[in-house]
Amino acid sequence: MKTFILFAFFAVILSSCGVNTNLPFNLNANTTNVELSKKNFEVISTVTGESSATYILGIGGLKNRALYDMAKADMLKNANLVGGAKALVNVVTEQHITLVYPFYFKRRIIMSAHIVEFKQ
Repeated sequence: MKTFILFAFFAVILSSCGVNTNLPFNLNANTTNVELSKKNFEVISTVTGESSATYILGIGGLKNRALYDMAKADMLKNANLVGGAKALVNVVTEQHITLVYPFYFKRRIIMSAHIVEFKQ
């Protein structure tokens, strides 16, 4: 009986959990408004940006808003929007949390969008 209780205790303490959430709303609204009512555009590709923070015993990492800003900056850097009439549409934010309570906590933010190019 003691062995079972000890095993159950360590199984609960050392188990890890993961949570994924998808945030389809655009918290980081860009200043460019794009109207896609006509067929004057072409979807070129998909671009992503990522940032993460690790917390050990609740200490370390970045604030939540900074993670979103870093993921957006990474996405815009990877988009290479210089030259041509290009824009980002359908911006989606995902949050992945890995947790080994109370020792380890990792939050990863991934932003993705479609790059569209407008025809002249």
